[in-house]
Amino acid sequence: MSPHTWAATATITALAGLSGVVSAPAPDRYHRQPITWRACATDPADELGTLLDQAGVQCAGVTVPMDYRRPAGRTITIEISRLKAPDATRRRGVLLINPGGPGATGIQQVLLGKKVPALAERYDLVGMDPRFVGRSTPIRCRWQTDTFLRSAGPDRRSFDAGVALARRLAEGCARDDRSALPYASTRNTARDMDVIRSALGERKLSYLGYSYGTYLGATYLQMFGAHADRVVLDSAVDPETYGPRLLRHNAPALEAALRRWAAWVAGRDGEYGLGATVREVRAAIDKITEKPVQVNGHQVDASVVPYWLFARLYDDGPAEYAALAKEAAALTGRTPPPASLLEFLDGLFTGSGTAEDRAGTPILCADRAAPTNPELYYRDIQRHRAAEPLFGPLVRNISPCAFWPDTPVEPATRIANAVPALIVGAAGDPATPYAGQRAMHRALTGSRMLTLIGSYRHGVYVSAGNRCVDTVVGRYLLDGVLPKADTSCTVSSARPAPPGSDQ
Repeated sequence: MSPHTWAATATITALAGLSGVVSAPAPDRYHRQPITWRACATDPADELGTLLDQAGVQCAGVTVPMDYRRPAGRTITIEISRLKAPDATRRRGVLLINPGGPGATGIQQVLLGKKVPALAERYDLVGMDPRFVGRSTPIRCRWQTDTFLRSAGPDRRSFDAGVALARRLAEGCARDDRSALPYASTRNTARDMDVIRSALGERKLSYLGYSYGTYLGATYLQMFGAHADRVVLDSAVDPETYGPRLLRHNAPALEAALRRWAAWVAGRDGEYGLGATVREVRAAIDKITEKPVQVNGHQVDASVVPYWLFARLYDDGPAEYAALAKEAAALTGRTPPPASLLEFLDGLFTGSGTAEDRAGTPILCADRAAPTNPELYYRDIQRHRAAEPLFGPLVRNISPCAFWPDTPVEPATRIANAVPALIVGAAGDPATPYAGQRAMHRALTGSRMLTLIGSYRHGVYVSAGNRCVDTVVGRYLLDGVLPKADTSCTVSSARPAPPGSDQ
């Protein structure tokens, strides 16, 4: 039996997952479609495409049904990229890489092979722009902002302004192609992944996913576990809370990351002038929320500051900490605003940035329905305002999904299986807190967990530059050695700590 025929047969049961929803498999014509590789640059001004071409990457489009329940209906194109392994005799398969988001483009992820040559030698590295993202039949949300994320601010008036914004943003996504919105779900992206696997002629697919990409990877394991090879989930989300309110429990982790940065800055008061103690640095931040600051025509106030901090606390490296300190010094009036702050604010107030959240919002809203009553959000914020004064009004705030024109067409995937996987994460991750990473670990009973202790960053493998982590992940991806038990590394370690040392 050919890989294509085998895949089409196995898909009949796999598409049902464990959600109780049964849908017909994609016809064999999707799984057997030929892939025509070409250059990635679409024109001379295509900087990303040119960069990929220079690195020896190939690109192609894969056709999939927009609605897998109606495979004879409208189709869309998924853009993929490939950095081919140079020696076919040493090649062990395909490694698909997803950077997260949701809404992040993925075709550039194959460039990881330049940082980790061993991966590029053993795998065909494959990236993809998920459906409706980047070059994959994109949904164009008409927003004058890069993201819907705002704090509800200090009072009812500021909360109501956020409700009005969320309503306008939902309308902006529905304006051009409302018919596509219900099909932006993670389950459909997982189905797209399996079509890609089969069209590539692969019996199994290895996978490396970061952040939201861990939920996508876990969904693939749930729906197509028999087709999964070696799977690494870095900075895992809690599969039970993923959806429009996925950040709701993040305030304590964000506060801990902010304290870590404040301690770093306090030790450099002579350079940044933000305070010589953690308390003084925190007081300087609080002042910005209490008294709005005008920067290049944009008002930075209590609705903006918490998101600005959230976006800047993803990385705990010294360069990133210094960049945040310079921006904070500018917002307190001590120095002129650096270019990074101006760029951030322009994106927030005009939509001039990457627009990742614009592309990702349809995915969030298609995966799980959000509560539609604004009062529920306001009461939740008020209940937690004393314990979470800075970040609670941000992470518990309303989103455009509350005003989405369509409800999800199928339930979210319940993650519960024993397919082997390696879960990697930082104990102090502010974006996907450690408790949620552990929840993913419990849901994937065949997984092992590798924790980077002493780190307050989001994204660990390769990006943290930790030799211990990179060694453990490399042994699994290259040699198939999954740790026998949960283990940990430290920010300064060169080899794995003993199992159980992170307990």
